[in-house]
Amino acid sequence: MVINAGHEEKDLPHIKKYMDEYVAAGGDVSMETLPDNGILALQGPKAAEVLQTLVGEDLKQMAFMSAKPLTVGGFDCFVSRSGYTGEDGFEIAVPKGSGAEHQVVSLWNKMLENEAVWPIGLGARDSLRLESGLCLYGNDLDDTTSPVEGSLLWCIAKSRRGQPGSFVGSERILSELANKSATRKRAGFVVNQGAPARDGTPILGPDGSEVGVVTSGSFSPCLKKGIGMCYVKPEFNKVGTVLEVPVRKKTQKITITKMPFVPQNYYRGP
Repeated sequence: MVINAGHEEKDLPHIKKYMDEYVAAGGDVSMETLPDNGILALQGPKAAEVLQTLVGEDLKQMAFMSAKPLTVGGFDCFVSRSGYTGEDGFEIAVPKGSGAEHQVVSLWNKMLENEAVWPIGLGARDSLRLESGLCLYGNDLDDTTSPVEGSLLWCIAKSRRGQPGSFVGSERILSELANKSATRKRAGFVVNQGAPARDGTPILGPDGSEVGVVTSGSFSPCLKKGIGMCYVKPEFNKVGTVLEVPVRKKTQKITITKMPFVPQNYYRGP
């Protein structure tokens, strides 16, 4: 598992709690943490072409969302064909190694020798994940959000949806699913004209009352307009619905739209 880097103190105790319950009931499970590992995300249309020069295996045979140990540039890594950008790509977990320099730094430098590779920061990744309609924990998701509210039911196997108690949170989640009782739903929107609406901005209905809130908002480099994600009351979560947001002391119109905003280009196989 690769957990959110900012939530180690919350996630690890949560996992351990349920592991301890499982072991107390006679199960056999253990956990090893790898805090010294580094991770690199190599993303984009040329990601496979670049990585292929550093590995011996044929990456065409590596399916999207699969993971396996691979030797990358001479380093023993654990590689998944995934990434949070909407593009083909790889996330490469790199052990610290025994030398003075962390192996992740050495591999970073080796990758940058390829002129197709550019270093980018979190700002670029944030615009990419938003254009792809991908949630950011702490903005679009938190401890209070259910998969029903977040339009993330693909995370729950169909075989579990009729089994209350079969997973953590199932009582609330399956009730919301069966009774259509969620009071808010995640939606995408585009700004019709004007500046992007940032997270925390209230969303106003036709009568001027608050019907939701923006959770992520930015300028889309691909679409050349403001886009965002929000939670709104279910009756306003329909494609084409026009609502308003206050930005810079004036209101501007937004339109609820389908996501992703920009087509995803995940690897679909040979």
